[in-house]
Amino acid sequence: MNDPVTHSNHEQIELISFRIVEQEFCVDIMAVREIRGWAPATPLPQTPPYMRGVINLRGAVLPIMDLAVRLGLPATEPSARSVIIVVKSGERLVGLLVDAVSDILTVTTDAIQPTPDVACDRVRGFIRGLISLDGRMISQVALDRVMPELEAIAA
Repeated sequence: MNDPVTHSNHEQIELISFRIVEQEFCVDIMAVREIRGWAPATPLPQTPPYMRGVINLRGAVLPIMDLAVRLGLPATEPSARSVIIVVKSGERLVGLLVDAVSDILTVTTDAIQPTPDVACDRVRGFIRGLISLDGRMISQVALDRVMPELEAIAA
């Protein structure tokens, strides 16, 4: 196969996997600053539907994004298992509301497959690649693409 996207290196990366609805996603562990329990967010006017609002994180205002809505899935109904994954992309911190954290994965970069062409452009824009692991299909979220408008929201 002469696929230019296929990686030939075997660099290991660590990912944190989590569930949204019945799907499994992951982000690079190096982007994760902390994982905390769900806390109700204070809504802000004129924000996109995927923004739940803001919470106070040790004196700093942290925007909370419902990652399910951002990815085009039904809104998350927070429960006792729901968590906020605090991630950093560029200079921005944001909390991602997800149903539950699943696992810490160690994979090689060549285990990450490109997003198939059957996915719509929006999905391909938000998903960096797919990992098939132990019968599970895990989508790697491209944080830099999911959070582009946050500067306007949190400024």
